[in-house]
Amino acid sequence: MSDHIKVTAAPGSYQIRAGDVVLGTTAQALNMAEGSYPPVLYIPRSDVAMTMLRKTARQTVCPHKGACSYYSVHTTNDVLENAVWSYETPKAGMEHIAGYLAFYPNKITVEAV
Repeated sequence: MSDHIKVTAAPGSYQIRAGDVVLGTTAQALNMAEGSYPPVLYIPRSDVAMTMLRKTARQTVCPHKGACSYYSVHTTNDVLENAVWSYETPKAGMEHIAGYLAFYPNKITVEAV
């Protein structure tokens, strides 16, 4: 793992929402602190309604975590483009975030419950 990235278990439970639509809840979140960036919660896919997510063509690469895939969230009222990201096959040292999703805070609400 890169020296400037720290991943720890996030205490407590969290709810993930797209507006009024609950996408999931979890007590298994990971907290990632990376350099000077604000901390990001990573949520297990198993705790998210994956049927509401559609993989998009967008891809980026992080030199520390690897290739990043993006998902849009589809609710009955809205489509939130590229609102979710995931390192599906992260680089060595970051394997523990495989199977987890992160959410853009300006599109999706992740809050302690």
